[in-house]
Amino acid sequence: MAAYLKPTAPIAPDAVLPSDPGHALLLAQELLEVPLMSNHAYGLWGYHGETDAGRPLTIQATGIGGPSAAIVLRELAELGVRRAIRVGACTPLDGELSPGEVIVVERATVAGGGPAGEADRTLAGRLVEAAGTPVRTGPVASVDPVRAGTEPSPADALATDLESAAVLSLAPALGVAGAAVLVAGTPSEEAVKRLGRSASVALACAAEG
Repeated sequence: MAAYLKPTAPIAPDAVLPSDPGHALLLAQELLEVPLMSNHAYGLWGYHGETDAGRPLTIQATGIGGPSAAIVLRELAELGVRRAIRVGACTPLDGELSPGEVIVVERATVAGGGPAGEADRTLAGRLVEAAGTPVRTGPVASVDPVRAGTEPSPADALATDLESAAVLSLAPALGVAGAAVLVAGTPSEEAVKRLGRSASVALACAAEG
């Protein structure tokens, strides 16, 4: 039974997961025809509605960090979510990765060690197709913000973030297809919208097979 999310509107099988509640609101206004706030408990703003194609979609903020993202994903799974895409920002580690570039995550490892969480291949592939412009694909490392800089990241990681490892590691155990799409650096509103549009299209395509 959900302990932290208190939905007052339906929860869709497909969910877009920004960490920032403000980005959740922005994406609800961008992606949903008539967005309804479905959660405001614990400051984790969530919204439900239909896209312009008539598909139900949930947009739910996860809050900052892996533990919060894991709690939100687990409760969304209990409420019926079956496909979820994290959208957010990352800090480049690869010198060739420029601010504003988009990464479709293939796997995410907790910095300092631990098993990698693999993105659902179908959903990640749909994300690459939905992006519409060239994107980078590859691994990222998720860090503990308190210990950032003290734990080594995998040598092949393109970037670091906070939540992707939690989402991708936990999703399969919950019966959820999980993926992540990130933008390098501090995202503009347009960048957030771009990620959200890509995620919405990818979820719809994956649901249709």
